Formats: sequence, C-alpha cells, structure tokens
Amino acid sequence: QMLMLMLLEPGDEVIVSDPTYACYENFVRIAHGRPVRVPIVEAEGFQLDPAKVRTAITPRTRAVMVCSPANPTGVVMRPELMAQIAALGVPVISDEIYHGLSYGGRDHTMLEFTDNAFILNGFSKYFAMTGWRLGYLISPLETMPAVMKLHQNIMISATDFSQVAARVAMAEAVPICETYRAEYDRRRVYLMERLAAMGLPLGYEPTGAFYAFVNVSRYTSDSIGFAMQLLNETGVAMTPGADFGPGGEGYLRISYANSLENIAKGMDQLQAFLQTLRR
Repeated sequence: QMLMLMLLEPGDEVIVSDPTYACYENFVRIAHGRPVRVPIVEAEGFQLDPAKVRTAITPRTRAVMVCSPANPTGVVMRPELMAQIAALGVPVISDEIYHGLSYGGRDHTMLEFTDNAFILNGFSKYFAMTGWRLGYLISPLETMPAVMKLHQNIMISATDFSQVAARVAMAEAVPICETYRAEYDRRRVYLMERLAAMGLPLGYEPTGAFYAFVNVSRYTSDSIGFAMQLLNETGVAMTPGADFGPGGEGYLRISYANSLENIAKGMDQLQAFLQTLRR
C-alpha cells in the first residue's frame, strides 16, 4: 500500500495479471489509481506474457506488478520472461513473499534483471512466521527518502522482538525450513495425482508456493457458489477463482499448506462431492 501511495497520482495505472492476488487491485484503488488487467491462461502455464504487458502500457502506467512464485496459481515465472518484463522500462513491483518455496528449480528475483524494481518479501511463508507480521521492502536508492517519509508516518517501525526472531530464523532456521519445503513438495505431488485421478488434471505444473489452481468449469460457471456448496456439504474449504479476478472464474484455489492426512481427507470429500454432481 505504501508503494502505491508513493508511485501513483489519481488516475495513474498499475498493470496486474488476471487472475492475481486479490489485494493488489485494492491497493491500487486505495491510492486512487486504476488496475489494468493482463490475462494469464492455463494453456500458457499461467505465465505473464511480456508482449501483452507491453500492449497494456500507456502514458499513465507507473508500474507492473508481478508475483513469483505466484498466488493463486503456484507458478514460478520463467527467468527469460522476467528479463523481458524488466526490459520494458516500467518500474516493477515484485512480490517475492513465496521465495524459497519452489520445487525442481531455483526461483529468481527481479533484482537479477533490473535495478528499477521494488522487492516485497517477508517471513510469513518460507519461515512460517505468519503471526509475527514482519516484512521488508528493497527499493531503488533514489526512492528511499520518499519511502522513509511514508514509512515513518504509516508504520513507524516493526516490533523489536519480531526483528530479533527474524534474525535468528535467518541464521539458524534454514535447515528446518528446507525440511518443510520437501514436505510441501510431497504434498504437491500427491495433490496433483489425486486431482488427475478424479478427472481434474492440471493443465500446468505448479512449481512454487503451496497452491494449485484447478479448473472446475465443467461443473460450474459460478466458482463462488461452487466453493460455498462444497464447504457447506463437505466441510472442505477451497477459494473460488473469481476472488482473484475475472480470469479466475471456473477455477478453485487449493492450498496444500496442511497435513497430508487432511489433504487426503479433503480429496476424498471432493471426489465424493463431484460424483454427486455427475448423477
């Protein structure tokens, strides 16, 4: 939010993918800006296409927002696409909160490709410190006076004990976090296998974060109603794709940040639920 207040005047634009994390568009609107959606599709691996981003740029464009690994798709952006987006000459806001949670390859930071980037990260995901509410921003040097002025007036500072905990986590907890990552990967593979077996194969591979974005359009054109019916009838909670933008309609986001036992129970319930819909 602080970045949007710093970068935008009323009517300025920020390019976001569709689907994308729902709060991004709200951050833009709170600063009286206009989010501009660029579709990403399953057939292209939910990768953000630099050519489509280029077409969306106008004289009012102030930033491109990217997230890798991504919420809600779990996609890790390919480095050549990151480089091409960086080369467009527009500041990039890169949400890297899921960095470290990738499977089968290294995830990249936008700073590898440009200095004209604002990097958002924190300790909630890789270090599993959600309750500590500690994040950080890496900003171009010339923007730091404005960043510091806004930060002083909006937040003042993070609590001391959260910063101490983060320092200890970075120094000592990485081996533990790597065991978490291996366990996430095991759950990810299991989830993809179960979805395929019940007739919901993914048309892409989610190689980061802890989400899968599942196409249920053969059953519904109302993902919110579908998710609510699933919850009410089975107790299984999945996030409707429509929450992430028009491009998410017909999808459900499944999180595998749960025990394998609970994921198995949830898949059993989903399979039974789908069987009732087929009758």
